Amino acid sequence: MAQSRAHTRLADVRARDARRYELPDYARRTRRRLNPAVTMVLLTGLSAIGLAGFVSVSAMFTDPGRPTAGGGAAAASGAAASGPDVLTDNPLYKGGQLTEVTCPAPELEPDDPESMASFLHEITDCLDAAWSEEFTETDMAFERPTRVYWYASGQSPCGNFPAEGTAAFYCQANKGLYLGVEDIVRNSGDSRHPEAYTFLLSHEYAHHVQGEAGILGYFHSARGGKDRAQDRHLLTRRSELQANCLGGTFLGAIGDTFPITDRAQANILKDAERRGDATTDDRTHGSPANGGMWTAHGMDRGDPAACNTWIAREDLVE
Repeated sequence: MAQSRAHTRLADVRARDARRYELPDYARRTRRRLNPAVTMVLLTGLSAIGLAGFVSVSAMFTDPGRPTAGGGAAAASGAAASGPDVLTDNPLYKGGQLTEVTCPAPELEPDDPESMASFLHEITDCLDAAWSEEFTETDMAFERPTRVYWYASGQSPCGNFPAEGTAAFYCQANKGLYLGVEDIVRNSGDSRHPEAYTFLLSHEYAHHVQGEAGILGYFHSARGGKDRAQDRHLLTRRSELQANCLGGTFLGAIGDTFPITDRAQANILKDAERRGDATTDDRTHGSPANGGMWTAHGMDRGDPAACNTWIAREDLVE
């Protein structure tokens, strides 16, 4: 019965995704598999000092007591596109499907901070490997993010943490993935599902991917030039839904070894929907339906080219 419900949820989300645009010709490539020797090189010696969340925050902030959504440093070096093209015609969309990564699901006991920290570091190692290879394919520079796991209050270049409603965030000022090892469990409804935390992390890591591709810097600049709040919110939704989709491409790349079953996919989509905008005011993350749709889109296609939310119709980013 549970398996049937999982199939039904996946079918519902994919039905909502029936209107998705077709991939451009350059994106129709066979998924690559990362050479095991390369995997070992990428994963050996990675530092264990940081992580992620569901809030992209600024290098500059108005309230020193709270990390604020938006802002960010200049576009990363290595991105060939410039101006609006960095959003819509980025080299990131031309590297093909994300390379398959061998990433067995680590053991996880969410109530044990040591277990959670170990789990998050192992998944981030996999994210580092997958996205480093993808940027190599596009001839763009890529620097792995700094990991900052917090157990107590602290300060980042983007503000103090923890903050109300913020269990994790990405700070572009120092390319830092910040995550409260215990806070994310409470923020995730005490979920017992490892895939929920994998999705949370892959989404926030996607903001780092946007930063390295130059997308995040231009987005912040464009949003800062908008006078109307609704125009700023529309751009923010495009950014957040792209992060859902890019995170989904990673979930698809590890699906064979993690593994991500139909039930796990259903849990991921449920979590993506739960993290969507709950009200019609200040909508910055997209509707629950669109949050699930773009996540499923990324998992199904496995290609960053499928995540070009900047050219998607407005009803798909509401």
